[in-house]
Amino acid sequence: MAYIKSVRGYTPQIGKDCFLAENATIVGDVTMGEGCSVWFNAVLRGDVNTIKIGNHVNIQDGSVLHTLYEKSVIEIGDYVSIGHNVTIHGATVRDYALIGMGSTVLDHAEVGEGAIVAAGALVLSGTKIGPYEVWGGVPAKFIKKADPAQTNEINRKIAHNYAMYASWYKDENK
Repeated sequence: MAYIKSVRGYTPQIGKDCFLAENATIVGDVTMGEGCSVWFNAVLRGDVNTIKIGNHVNIQDGSVLHTLYEKSVIEIGDYVSIGHNVTIHGATVRDYALIGMGSTVLDHAEVGEGAIVAAGALVLSGTKIGPYEVWGGVPAKFIKKADPAQTNEINRKIAHNYAMYASWYKDENK
């Protein structure tokens, strides 16, 4: 069972049909929609401000979500894939976006619908990534405009695959 802890009077709210790995940590002011998965060693630390996660979001192994005290919050849309070892600190990520492995997205950054942040990218504070844009590098820069149909197919496939992977673990625990 995941480590779920109340802090400062806030208890995490987890939607139905979510998979939480045994060593995932979810603390404080965290609200999660339905059908999400939080994988091994991921930390959602809503101790200093709010973290809102939509439906069918996958937060992969080793990722950390945190905020700035009284200054930034995290808002994650629906069907977002957050790759392994990602750090999101006080940012907004819109529906069907993909945050690549090892990326960092800093306070007040916005990642648009269907956008892709390449693996290892550093998205600086205040950066605005438009819908269906691909950004990468350190610091992250615009690479190209992606074809919405192609991006939707890739991002949706990953998001839906993680729902399938989570079902494997649920079946094992019955």
